[in-house]
Amino acid sequence: MKCVDDFRLRLGKQELVPIMVGGMGVDISTVALSLEAARLGGIGHISDAMVPTVTDRRFNTKFVKDKLKQYKFNVENADKSVVKFDLDILAEATKLHVGSAMEAKKGDGLIFINCMEKLTMNGPKETLRVRMQTAMDAGIDGITLAAGLHLGSFSLIEDHPRFRDVKLGIIVSSLRALQLFLKKSSRTGRLPDYVVVEGPLAGGHLGFGMDWAQYDLATIVAEIRAWMQAEQLDIPLIPAGGIFTGSDATGFLENGAGAVQVATRFTVTRECGLPEKVQQEYFKATEDDIEVNQLSPTGYPMRMIKSCPAIGDGIRPNCEAYGYLLDANGSCSYIQAYNREVAAHPGERRIKVMDKTCLCTHMRNFDCWTCGQYTYRLKDTTRRNEDGSYQILSAEHVFKDYQFSKDGKVALPE
Repeated sequence: MKCVDDFRLRLGKQELVPIMVGGMGVDISTVALSLEAARLGGIGHISDAMVPTVTDRRFNTKFVKDKLKQYKFNVENADKSVVKFDLDILAEATKLHVGSAMEAKKGDGLIFINCMEKLTMNGPKETLRVRMQTAMDAGIDGITLAAGLHLGSFSLIEDHPRFRDVKLGIIVSSLRALQLFLKKSSRTGRLPDYVVVEGPLAGGHLGFGMDWAQYDLATIVAEIRAWMQAEQLDIPLIPAGGIFTGSDATGFLENGAGAVQVATRFTVTRECGLPEKVQQEYFKATEDDIEVNQLSPTGYPMRMIKSCPAIGDGIRPNCEAYGYLLDANGSCSYIQAYNREVAAHPGERRIKVMDKTCLCTHMRNFDCWTCGQYTYRLKDTTRRNEDGSYQILSAEHVFKDYQFSKDGKVALPE
């Protein structure tokens, strides 16, 4: 019987352990987590979600404070179109974030950055270009295009000297999405180096509608693989979403996948950015505690633990400090929902907003507990402490369990 370690992912001239740790923001996929994945011969992701906020936490910069000071005059204004990101500061933050990871990297693996198109930042093209180009300048090994179709993303960086050197990949949830991306990006003469196929059981934002349960990862992967073979496209496919054990991963590898992307089991590791008190909530979650809702201002359905503090919290929009989801017109569906409730409840000090959430604020504060469908199984991957809490794992333990386990088993920590 085979295990994950019997396979290798080939990206250009490199051979890697076929385990990719997915990008989780905000600062949940930390530099520390990505470094462990790379040290062990796989691929780790850092997230580029809210990077100026992350660098304030990691490097004691004052990007958020300075931005709030600049736009404080607009705090009470429902129109946020004036709230812009300074592209030089965005580049400085990205360089700090990525550069620290690349300087510390050891081992034969790679470090990628997860780059979300839906992080529109009141300047979708301009901010996306800066984030990707600066990551390349800072030496990132690869960029995974996420949370969007990214039809024009290759063209934003095609003039960069590392455009054909950096590994570039795209996350899709359907054959149609991949076909659209390949058609639009073909003018650059550059194919993606890998394609992550994210199924309906993944954590966070989903590339499906609320009918997500009608879809199946293995079926989508098989459809895309058959089309790519017919088109003679030799691009590694990397399934993601619901791959909970090494045996789950091995099954996909035996059917021709290049690697697997996994994330949920790494949320309860010491290297993960989640505070331990939140990690304990992930351990305690039952299957009934997990829901897919439409609270995200991005328009995508999102999977989360339904007891998280973000749900229903009518906090005032913090766009002057954050504003990462402002569209090209300086708008966000949470702002609209918030102002609707304020108008409907005059004089109330704290309102509830049940249909949307302020994703910037709550993700920054680790109050929006996005998760994979199998989060309720995390309690079965560790041991219970005498006080009733669960033992936090190491990233190395989880990585090696994926790499070497067989028979659907999960190795418990020592």
